[in-house]
Amino acid sequence: MQAHAAMRRLIMTARVPPGAQVSEQRLCDLTGFGRAPVRAALARLSEEGLVQAVPRRGYTVSPVTVHDIHEVFELRLLLEPAAAATAAGRIDAAALAQLEGICGADYRPDDPDSALAFLDANTAFHIAVAEIGGNGRLARQLGRLLDEMTRMLLLGLVTRDRTPEMQAEHRGLVDALAAGDAAGAAALSRAEIEAARDMVMAGLTGRGSRAAIG
Repeated sequence: MQAHAAMRRLIMTARVPPGAQVSEQRLCDLTGFGRAPVRAALARLSEEGLVQAVPRRGYTVSPVTVHDIHEVFELRLLLEPAAAATAAGRIDAAALAQLEGICGADYRPDDPDSALAFLDANTAFHIAVAEIGGNGRLARQLGRLLDEMTRMLLLGLVTRDRTPEMQAEHRGLVDALAAGDAAGAAALSRAEIEAARDMVMAGLTGRGSRAAIG
């Protein structure tokens, strides 16, 4: 659905920021779609937890809270190091080439669309690691979790360019997987997640944005 994709991008890139109040008309103006597709997209975004209906006032973009951040990163810390350990030693040449290709992704902090594309690549990397371990359900769960985290990660990415650090983190993990080092892969995964959590917290406390639009 084109309206849903357009509105979701506005939310994910914080062009419509967390906590903002929005009306159907304002979203029609922003996206160029009519009321019917906008209304349908809002219903879907509500199911995804990205917006909340407010009686007689339209919708509010769901805020990003410190509690939310701690919850999702706690879940990542439970799932991903184990997935990385399981994948160690199981990587074949095709999967290795795929991961190494993703490691080269970069972005510009002043371009939310560039950062969003970078996060798409980051999600693909982590899902691929889980898939190498052979647990499809875990890979799907991580995909949903990382999708939910997109807005949180963008808060941190736009504060400064973390490309060199994240590329180094990913390449270190790929090396551990190729070497069959399960303990090393788990440790590197945990360190990467903790660094991302620190980045997000710094971004949230630095911005604190709850601006509203019409």
